[in-house]
Amino acid sequence: MKLTIGPGSSRFLRRISLCWAAGMLLLTPGYAGAAPVHSTQEQQHNDERHHMLGHGHRMILIDAGHGGVDGGTSHGKILEKDITLDISRKLFLLLRSDGFDAILNRNGDYAPSEENHWLRSSSRHLRDLAQRKELAETLPANIVVSIHINWASSPSKHGPLVLYRQEGRSFMLAKSIQSQLNHLYGTQTDSRPGKPFYLLNKITATTVIVEAGFISSPTDRAKLCSPAGQQEIAEAVANGIAAYLMEV
Repeated sequence: MKLTIGPGSSRFLRRISLCWAAGMLLLTPGYAGAAPVHSTQEQQHNDERHHMLGHGHRMILIDAGHGGVDGGTSHGKILEKDITLDISRKLFLLLRSDGFDAILNRNGDYAPSEENHWLRSSSRHLRDLAQRKELAETLPANIVVSIHINWASSPSKHGPLVLYRQEGRSFMLAKSIQSQLNHLYGTQTDSRPGKPFYLLNKITATTVIVEAGFISSPTDRAKLCSPAGQQEIAEAVANGIAAYLMEV
């Protein structure tokens, strides 16, 4: 796939291109994390499913929230930026192994704002958000899933929440992911519109923000901070994306 480097992409987009290529390598048989070798019948079934989901025409951008100087929310020494990256990496590998054209927007502890030298703004936060938007538009992505962690003053507040733009496809994607996460957490939360959020308002692609749980909740925190829990969250999000694609 050829990526065109736009005015706001520069080294950041080239870095993402390398992460995408590395993901392909990781999923080659013989490497750690490689996709299993299927029988002819299984491969035929997978090919039919991939065709039905439209893999060749849909690019999924996974936006790992925060990074670098922006740690996000926290609990003691536990930082949101580290959890979002761990979950996003796992989600990336799951989607790639299922044949999707997936991109991970950061594969380390850095902030997208560090690569934004084109937006004349003194706000690091705005440069960060604009860089994330620029990548989504330059690829171009069909779906953007932004991974975040929630916080509340009460430790009893818990569970996942998916935010959507008030538009049909975004609503459908959010509802589908929320359903899978509710099943995982044993909750009955409804996805909600996220009207003030920059990414939901500015990105052309179908976009949702996944608040994967509350770092302030002891129950959620145990899941968010364990590799097994992160894998379960990633699988729920991946299943939600696949279920949405079956409907559109």
